[in-house]
Amino acid sequence: MAPAVGQIEGSLHVFPMRVYYEDTDAAGIVYFANYLKFAERARTELLRTTGIDQSALRAERGIFFAVRRAEVEYLKPARLDDLLNVVTELVHMSQVIFDARQSIRRGTEELARVFTRVVCLSVEGRPVRVPKDLRELFLPLLRSGEDGVDRPQGRKQA
Repeated sequence: MAPAVGQIEGSLHVFPMRVYYEDTDAAGIVYFANYLKFAERARTELLRTTGIDQSALRAERGIFFAVRRAEVEYLKPARLDDLLNVVTELVHMSQVIFDARQSIRRGTEELARVFTRVVCLSVEGRPVRVPKDLRELFLPLLRSGEDGVDRPQGRKQA
């Protein structure tokens, strides 16, 4: 498994990154869809940091994680060459899903918020329980006492 990028700070995972030319539009502002890519990279590195190798998980256990829902709130633009941190916290976990709230920041300035619901699937595409050993790896990162913070009004949980 490749070495992880980023670090755990308390119950948060902090993933540092730079905005490259390919991430921006002609004005040098990060293209809106790329915030989802930044969030995905950070969640991948969070898994690596906890010792989860996604390729091995699929090959050896026949399961993988897939995004079921993603929502982005854009607050301020990121620009070419900005140094960013994607801060990830797990805010809810059930037998099959976990919810992550991510904040994309330039220094102390929050630029975007991403809420993601991730489901554990079999290679056949059916929802399956997250194995106990993996759930135990996530527990130290789970924010205690909260269940799906910032979930949009009127939507039901999976």
